Amino acid sequence: MSGVLVLNAGYEPLQRVSLAHAVRMLHRQVAVVEQAVEGRMFGPYPLPAVLRLVRYVQMRWRHAHGAPQWSRTGLLLRDGRTCAYCGARGADTVDHVRPRSRGGADSWLNTVTACGRCNNRKRDRTPEEAGMRLRYAPRVPTFAELLGT
Repeated sequence: MSGVLVLNAGYEPLQRVSLAHAVRMLHRQVAVVEQAVEGRMFGPYPLPAVLRLVRYVQMRWRHAHGAPQWSRTGLLLRDGRTCAYCGARGADTVDHVRPRSRGGADSWLNTVTACGRCNNRKRDRTPEEAGMRLRYAPRVPTFAELLGT
């Protein structure tokens, strides 16, 4: 997982930011280094792996929506880049369990990660029509899971 994890003042995970953004946060003194990469420095600062905010930030946006919004990156994180059909590692394509041409949508419960071979084999059919079995059922991930905590 790339980037620096940012924790709220109460140690709840908020988001991941780039190294440049993390250093700006340290320079503005809105965050402190909670965990650093051993023996590495970025200018006067230890190279951060995890930052903690100095002041608590309300996270109303998380609770207003209830669940994370669907995204391709989030889907790959949820499934660990593992093919839902053959179990191959390094899968990088999105497969719609119910194809979009048949009314399927980009949603957590209708998409899984698939390798190119299985995605081509399934084509524009349901898994049952293609004679393929899902190794796991699609589900809605938690915010913490998508942040890699």
